[in-house]
Amino acid sequence: MAPKTKTTARKEVGAAVEFNHAMIYTTDLARALTFYRDGLGFRVVDNYPGAYARLRSPAGATTIALHMVEAGREMDPRSEGLRLYFEVEGLDAFCAALRKKGVTLDQLPRDMPWGWKHAYLRDPDGHQISLYWAGAARFEKTKQ
Repeated sequence: MAPKTKTTARKEVGAAVEFNHAMIYTTDLARALTFYRDGLGFRVVDNYPGAYARLRSPAGATTIALHMVEAGREMDPRSEGLRLYFEVEGLDAFCAALRKKGVTLDQLPRDMPWGWKHAYLRDPDGHQISLYWAGAARFEKTKQ
């Protein structure tokens, strides 16, 4: 059986779902903007000061949105279940550049048992971020 394309998926269900962006809630928008823009190299697309910002990834067409947590609401990012994944070719050099900018990594790049290379860090609000390189393995079954 031939793999389904976007066109055949649309015919079956009327529309095809494609990932657009992740919303990241923050307690300090300026701090989060500094991290994602100046640290990771995202470009600001839209900014509603004090409330919201949308940023485009430096290497592609995907975006993330930063949104202030509602006034009076507490946020514990360690229990709210968010981890962002960014694929980076040249991961070792990218992480070295981050460290020179003062970004702390929880784990330096290393080869993982499933065949991808990962580095881990947290944004200023504590959200987990995985920087990884999988290359062609990204669309293949995980190594056993």
